[in-house]
Amino acid sequence: MSDHLYDPVADVATAAGAASLPWEVTAALVGEYRWIETALFATLGTWVGDMPIAGVQVHLDAQSMRHAWHAELFADRLPVRAGVDPDALTRPSPATAALFAALEGIELPEADGSSDGAGHDGTPTSRRGALPLVAGLYRVVLPRLVTTYTRHLRVTASVADGPLRRALRLVLRDEIEDWLAGERLVQRLVMRPHDVAAVHEFQERLEEVAVAAGAHSGLVEFPDGVPAD
Repeated sequence: MSDHLYDPVADVATAAGAASLPWEVTAALVGEYRWIETALFATLGTWVGDMPIAGVQVHLDAQSMRHAWHAELFADRLPVRAGVDPDALTRPSPATAALFAALEGIELPEADGSSDGAGHDGTPTSRRGALPLVAGLYRVVLPRLVTTYTRHLRVTASVADGPLRRALRLVLRDEIEDWLAGERLVQRLVMRPHDVAAVHEFQERLEEVAVAAGAHSGLVEFPDGVPAD
């Protein structure tokens, strides 16, 4: 029996004969990754001061700084071309914007322009406790982000996309590690039936928001033809 632990990132194989995505597509994807990682850095940093448990504060502070570093990695992978503004590429898709708005307690208008500014139980999401927020992060946002990065890594060209592949692998390893650590944290914090209900309700809300805004496999929208698994 091997003494080596299974490495899910090393197990991500490039699609046979994979060619680079058009540079405009790659630029848009990487720009959105930069936006997501920057948003996670800011969101977790804000939560640190609001969390009542010191251990949770330390956990979120450390992971916030990792997301800041991820944003820098993706910023370095944006194209350097005349007439291309990296900051203009750093923007979310509708699904990403909707999910982060819900996570932060902001309800975006529906397609018909309506919005009640509340979760589906009538409770403003900004008033939710620490546990539902942390569970939403680790049971919805990070799993979808891991799926997104894995999906992109599978369709990169081993030579032409070398620097991007390295960045994706580094970030993906961190995200998987953070996801597992976050899940352990959630399981330690869930101690009462009421906790289970609160976690489930908010997790369901976040998934509803993401799917309604167009998220399918992962979070970020890929061009047609990119395999979902």
